[in-house]
Amino acid sequence: MNSAFILHHLDLLTAETLPWLRSYVLAWDVLLQTVVALLGAAMVRLAAPRVAGTTTQLTARMRVLSLRPMVDALGRALPWMLFLLLLWFAQLVLANLGMPTHLLRLVSSLVMAWIVIRLSTTLVRNASMARLFAAAAWVVAALNIAGLIAPTGRLLGEMAFPIGTLHLSVLLLLKGAALLVALIWLANLISTLVEHRLNNARDITPAMQVLASKLLRAGLLTLAVVAALGAVGIDLTAFAVFSGAIGVGLGFGLQKVVSNLVSGVILLLDRSIKPGDVIQLDDTYGWITRLNARFVSVVTRDGTEHLIPNEDLITQRVVNWTYSNDLVRLKVAFGISYSADVHLARRLATEALSKVERVLEAPAPICLLVGLGDSSVDLELRFWIADPRAGTANVRSDVLLGVWDAFHAANIEFPFPQRDLNVRDPEALAKAFAQASAAALAKASL
Repeated sequence: MNSAFILHHLDLLTAETLPWLRSYVLAWDVLLQTVVALLGAAMVRLAAPRVAGTTTQLTARMRVLSLRPMVDALGRALPWMLFLLLLWFAQLVLANLGMPTHLLRLVSSLVMAWIVIRLSTTLVRNASMARLFAAAAWVVAALNIAGLIAPTGRLLGEMAFPIGTLHLSVLLLLKGAALLVALIWLANLISTLVEHRLNNARDITPAMQVLASKLLRAGLLTLAVVAALGAVGIDLTAFAVFSGAIGVGLGFGLQKVVSNLVSGVILLLDRSIKPGDVIQLDDTYGWITRLNARFVSVVTRDGTEHLIPNEDLITQRVVNWTYSNDLVRLKVAFGISYSADVHLARRLATEALSKVERVLEAPAPICLLVGLGDSSVDLELRFWIADPRAGTANVRSDVLLGVWDAFHAANIEFPFPQRDLNVRDPEALAKAFAQASAAALAKASL
């Protein structure tokens, strides 16, 4: 009884399944779509290793390091992009022949979602944004598979709200946001490429390189935002009404920020401060590594990086050791005993400078007698170096060590401070000492 019941239901299931298989699975148009999809997948399988090797060689030769991840990601996704183009072409051909394309549409949706996810996870550094792009890709793929792209678009287009004469819909906002992200990414890419070319241009000063790259980046980003707003349909002349109020608000609320921005532009234009310069501001001594819109990065000899606002470099006194050239004169003062031979000391000190590698032979170093002190004859060595970025304290130390060795070999003394004590009434002083000694003895005997 049970076996007959099971056989009866199996017969019914077979009778219902076989027609469906003949119509939707074993039909020659379905088989044709399957063959096209399998051929495309085989092409991706064969081309992927070669494309990966070529991409690796190309990225290794690229000088712009920031573009290497993008080129590598595009190279690895290139076979899948070709697969997607093949699927689209096959859909177009079959549609013109009046044949169904549901299987190819399904595969192309999945492939497109995979490409978007792979590129977003590689190119987008923000993990949250990468997950957002991946989720959007899967949603679009699911809607396309279900054939709900057009109805969903109409629904989002009907979800609108008026703003004055502007009629904004959710679909329009989504398109505008996607276009804005794409244009900003393109603007950053172009500015990075141009900045790299400017940095390699030897006939352009570093200050003008920084200024041109910053102006280009700001202009491209502004153009991207304006283009995205225009694509949404927002009339840009409407912002003219609020420009005055925004300017006043920025003037009061962001006074320091605007001041630093303007100061940065002034520094770039007059080229008084440029990358690579060795500067000293108050107690900060180091070389400039970057000129940013709001601050200047100065790295000291101990590796500390100071972020100095641009306004401070305009309003305060700044010592630029390499403004016109890299030559810097240093002074090292020391003293010798009055019993020493001054001429011999000057000669030995000058000879000691020749043993210090960083001291230049021209302009020639010199040792001067600068004063007759209370305890010493004061001398001063003056010499030039051409690499202030390497520090000045270390070269002074090397010079003093050389002078120390030379003077000790020649028995030239470095004097200690001396003081002469004049006693006006020695008898009274002796009497006072005698009384103090007697009092001390009497106290000790008790």
